[in-house]
Amino acid sequence: MGISSDVIRGYNDTIILCLLLDEPSYGYEISRKIRTITADAYIIKETTLYSAFTRMEKNNYIESYPGFADNGKRRTYYRITETGRKYYREKCDEWKLTKNVIEHFIRENES
Repeated sequence: MGISSDVIRGYNDTIILCLLLDEPSYGYEISRKIRTITADAYIIKETTLYSAFTRMEKNNYIESYPGFADNGKRRTYYRITETGRKYYREKCDEWKLTKNVIEHFIRENES
């Protein structure tokens, strides 16, 4: 069973920013990492990913720059900004609160 895009929509930015914390990356690589890390439980759509890049760049959470992949192909790379790091921490705190609230309504033994 995969994760509904409705459930995770508000946290796409968090996921992407997390992957950019350690090093810059490009769209396909980020998409592949999400798929790998979640063992295919969440596959981000290309349109969703690039809409997030556009929105986050507009909000100064990330910045883009041209570069080349290992195979020499041109890529647009993204790196997180200090504003993006702050936003990431805020979203992580928000998630902890959200998770705590929802856990009150999860019944493990219900059919």
